[in-house]
Amino acid sequence: MARVIPSRLFNFIGSKIQFYGCIPKDSCNLPIVTALGQSFQIRERRPPTPKLRFPLWFLKKERVQYDESLTSDNKNFIKEVSHDKFGPPAIISGLSTYDTPSPLKDQPLIKGEWTKKTRRCGLITRKIGCYPMWDVKGKIIWSTLLQVVDNHVVSFIPPENNNSGRRRRRQTEKPSTLGALLVGAESSDPQKYTKEYCGLFAGAGLPPKRILSKFFISPNANIQPGTPLYATHFQPGDVIDAAGFTIYRGFQGVMKRWGFKGMPKTHGVTKTHRRGGNIGGGGGKARVWPGTKMPGHMGNKRRIIKGLKIWRINTKYNVLYVQGLSIPGETNSVVTVYDTILPLRKRKEAPAHFPTFYPSDLDDPLPEDLYEKNVHQFDAPTITFEDSK
Repeated sequence: MARVIPSRLFNFIGSKIQFYGCIPKDSCNLPIVTALGQSFQIRERRPPTPKLRFPLWFLKKERVQYDESLTSDNKNFIKEVSHDKFGPPAIISGLSTYDTPSPLKDQPLIKGEWTKKTRRCGLITRKIGCYPMWDVKGKIIWSTLLQVVDNHVVSFIPPENNNSGRRRRRQTEKPSTLGALLVGAESSDPQKYTKEYCGLFAGAGLPPKRILSKFFISPNANIQPGTPLYATHFQPGDVIDAAGFTIYRGFQGVMKRWGFKGMPKTHGVTKTHRRGGNIGGGGGKARVWPGTKMPGHMGNKRRIIKGLKIWRINTKYNVLYVQGLSIPGETNSVVTVYDTILPLRKRKEAPAHFPTFYPSDLDDPLPEDLYEKNVHQFDAPTITFEDSK
C-alpha cells in the first residue's frame, strides 16, 4: 500500500530516491516513487513554468557608442551611403528626419472591404500643446494638439503569428482573429542602432525609426509595409482613443500623491505635519494591506483616455486637434491614437479613407485646415448674438 509524502519531505530525501515512472492516467495522475525501500506518492508537484520571451520584433535597440577614430573623409562617405539609401536629411514638421522618397518596394495591397467589426491602424503622435476654439454657438472648445511626424508602416504580423510570448495561451482560449501592424515614427541615423534593430526596417526599405509601436488590426485592414501615414488617416468628427504615459513626478509623499490633508501645524504636532499617520496595523492582521496609500513613485503610468472627438485637422503640418485637456503626458511626449473601442461610440459607417489615406487617390490637394461642422472657422464672418425680446 502506497504512503503519501509531501513534496518538501520528498526533496529532503534527496539522492536516495529512485524513480520508476508514473502509473496509468485512468487510475491516478500522481507518480509513484520508491525511497528507502518504501513506495510513496508525490503531491504538490507542478510542472515547471516555461520561460516567456519577448516577441521577435522587440530587439535590442541602441548600441554602445565608441570612438572609431574615423577620418573626415570616411565620415562623409558613410553619410553619402545613408543619404543614397534613405534620402537626404530633412526637417519635417519641425523635427530632423530623412526625406524618404517612395520607399514602397512592391505595389500597394488590394484594399479590403470595411465592416462594422473592422479595426484599423492607429498613429504615433507628439503632444505639442493646447489650443482653444469656439463652436458656432460661441461656446469654447478646449483641444490638445497632437502632431503626426514621419509615420510609416514597418511590417504586418498575421493573426496566426500574433503572439507576444509574454503570456501562456490557455488551451481553451480561442485563437486571435486580429493581426498586428508595426508602425514606426521619426527616422534616425542608422549608425546609432544595432544591426538587428535596423534589420526590422530592411524589408520595408525604411531607415530605423526612433519610436516603434504595434496596433492590432483586422486582416482586411492590412497596409503595405513602407506606406506613409498622415493625419488625414482620420477625419474631423471621428472619435478616437489616446494612450500615453502620465507625467513623472518622482518619489512623492502622501499629500501630493494621494491628496491627504496632513496634520495640524501646532497643538503638540512634532515632525509629522506631512506624514500619512497610522495605517491601521493593529488587530488580527498585523500587516500592511495591499493597496494602502503610502509614499512612492508618482506618475509614469500608461493611461488610455477613450471617446475623444477630433475637431480640426491641419494637413500642412499633420496636426490633430483632439477634444479636451486630459490626454496623458507632458509636452513633446509620445501619444498613440486609434479608433475608439467604446461600443456606443464606435464607427457605424465606413471611413472616408480605408484602410488609410493615399494622396494619389485625390485629384485636387486638400485644404490646409479641415474643420468639424460645428466648429467656427476663423476666416468665417464674426458671430453676433442679440438678446431675445
